[in-house]
Parts: sequence; structure tokens; C-alpha cells
Amino acid sequence: MAGRITKSEQQLRPDPRFGDKTLAKFINCIMHGGKKSVAQRVVYDALDLMQKRLDKEKPENLPKTSIELFQKAINNVRPEVEVRSKRVGGANYQVPMQVSSKRRMSLCFRWIITAARAESGKPMAQRLARELYDAARGDGKAMNIRDQTHRMAEANRAFAHFAW
Repeated sequence: MAGRITKSEQQLRPDPRFGDKTLAKFINCIMHGGKKSVAQRVVYDALDLMQKRLDKEKPENLPKTSIELFQKAINNVRPEVEVRSKRVGGANYQVPMQVSSKRRMSLCFRWIITAARAESGKPMAQRLARELYDAARGDGKAMNIRDQTHRMAEANRAFAHFAW
């Protein structure tokens, strides 16, 4: 039965190291082929690399811990609006619409992970750490995708009245 309500949010346990449910969900999204311990190692290594970089550089506008930096990166990449294709009177319109909170989170995770996987030549933990650090600062591939989505929604604002 499609669209039924599941208890996945209630069943999701916080991650063992930081006790954060958002990080646990992110680890699940990183996971390939049911190998959760590998995904945890990649994410925790990325957070450790981010912490080392924070300790070394000591930037003023960024948080002091890697978990807070992760949260900031997630909040920066989350999209507010997106365009959806709507067929009206034989023509397709790109209609800007608000994004639900669950979809915002899944898009954010997808963009960060895709950007990290697109790079090659370095271990996944390093690529992920770099992408999260860049996202927290407000640049990087994931932020570019978010900005592109927002620009497209702004450009098609004239069709917003089709969002019903």
C-alpha cells in the first residue's frame, strides 16, 4: 500500500557517539549495501577531520565543535522552495512551491552526499569532511545546487498562482 504511515522516525535511534538523530539519519543515507559500521566510520572520520581543521584554523564565524558545524552545514543547504512541473491547459509550467520539512532534509542529505561522491581520488571521509566544511561556510557544490534551485524558483515566481 503506497503512502502509508510508517514508524521510521520513532524507530530511528540516535547515533552512538553524539546522540544526535539527524546524524543517525545522515549515516543511514551514506550507508551502502547495509554496511552501517562502514558508513559510521566514514562519517565519524569526516567529523574528526573537521574538528582538526577547526582546531587548526579557529575561524570566527563557525562553531567550535564538529557536530555543531555539521548542523550548520545541514541548515545552510536545506532548500526553502523548489520548482515542480505542473500541467495546466496543455502547457507545462515550472511552479515554485514550499518544501516540506522531511523533503528539505532528504534533499539536503542527497545533495551533500552526491557532491562528496562526485569527487574522486581521496577517501570518502576526506571528501565528506570538505563538503560539510564548505557547506557550513556557505560555499561548495551542495550550496551551489541549493542556490540554483532557489534562483529557478525566483525566476518562475510568475507561475506561483498555479500552486494549488
